[in-house]
Amino acid sequence: MAAEKLYDLWAKRNPNWEKRYEDSVIKNFSDYGKGVTRLGDAKGKLFGAGYEIFIIAFFIGLYYNQRRKLIDDSTKIKSFGQPIQYWGNIDSVKGRKAYPKLREFIFTALIAKTDFDFIALDKNLVTARKAVDALMQTMEEYANWGFHFIEDKLIDNPNYFYKETAFLEIFLTFDATSSTLEEDDEPESLD
Repeated sequence: MAAEKLYDLWAKRNPNWEKRYEDSVIKNFSDYGKGVTRLGDAKGKLFGAGYEIFIIAFFIGLYYNQRRKLIDDSTKIKSFGQPIQYWGNIDSVKGRKAYPKLREFIFTALIAKTDFDFIALDKNLVTARKAVDALMQTMEEYANWGFHFIEDKLIDNPNYFYKETAFLEIFLTFDATSSTLEEDDEPESLD
C-alpha cells in the first residue's frame, strides 16, 4: 500500500475528543460552534476553528511524549465534523495563511509514533482500515493528553494562557528539555 493512499484514507477521518474539554479548552480558545465569518467578532479567541486547538493539544502530547486514552463511554466523545483533509486548507478570517503542510507533519509523526506493523500492511496481511484506526488512536490519545495538560494549567491559573507568548513558551520548554537530556546522556570521557 502506498503511503500517499494511507495518507488520503487518514485525511478523510475526523478525530474524536472528550466532551469534557469542550467548554474548558476548545470553546475557551477557539470559535468552535460559532460559525464565525468575516463580519463576526471573535471576542479574544486565540484560534478560529476548534481543530486548531486540537492540533496544539496534539503537539503538546507528542512533544511531551504523553498519551491519554479516551474515555470508553461513547456518549462522552465528540468530533469536530471536519475531516483532517480540510484542516487549515484556506486562509483564515483572522489573517492566518493556509497551513496544508502541517497535516503532512502530523501524519509523519503518527507513522513514527504509532505501534503498528506497516510492513504487514504493505504485504496486505492487515487492512488499511486497521492502520488508519491505529493512527487515529495515537492522534486522539496525544491530543487528549494535551487537552488534559491545558486544562490543568487553567485550573492552577485561569489566566495562564492569556498572554501573547503562553503557547510559545510551552513549546520552547520542549527544546530546553531535550537539550538538558542530551547533556545528561553524554558518555563519560575515556581519559
